[in-house]
Amino acid sequence: MTALDGRSAQAWGGTNPDGVHLNVVLAERGSATAAAMTGAFAAPSAGFTPILVCVGEDQPSYRTVYPPTIMLTKTASPTEQHANLVSGACQVGIAQGVLDSVADGVLAGDQETLVFAAVWLNPEADSGNAVREAAREAMRKGVREAVRGHAEIADLVADRDTVTHPFYTP
Repeated sequence: MTALDGRSAQAWGGTNPDGVHLNVVLAERGSATAAAMTGAFAAPSAGFTPILVCVGEDQPSYRTVYPPTIMLTKTASPTEQHANLVSGACQVGIAQGVLDSVADGVLAGDQETLVFAAVWLNPEADSGNAVREAAREAMRKGVREAVRGHAEIADLVADRDTVTHPFYTP
C-alpha cells in the first residue's frame, strides 16, 4: 500500500444549506503528522472541541470508528441546533464515509492510519439526514482523493491564471 502520511484533500458533499465541506488529512501512526493531529486532539478550545469519531446509541455502547478519525469544526457553532448537527449528523456521516473507504479498499480498518477531518457546515443547515448524507459523501470523496491524488491536476495547472473562489471577486 502507498504511504499515506501527510496526504490531504478537500471535498464537498450535498447541497446548501445542508452541504458539508471537509478538509481531510491522513497520517501514519508514529509519524510527525500523527503527533500533530493528536496534539490538536489534546488541545481543545472554546467552540473547537476535537471529537474522536464514534457511533452508537448511548455512551456506554459507543464504538470507535477504525481507522481512528478525529473530527474538528472549522468555525464555532453559532447555535445549539448547529452544534448538534455537527456533533451528530456530521459525525455519523464522517464515520460512514470512513467505513465506506474501508469497504472500498481505499483505507485499512486498523489503528496504523489516522484520519483527520476538519468540518464546515452552513449555519443555516437544518436537515439532519441531508447533513449526514453530505458528510458521508464528502468524507468518502476526500479520503479517495487523499489516497489516489487529484485526477485533474494537469487541467488545474493549465488553468492556474483563471482560477476562482466564491469568497474572492477579482
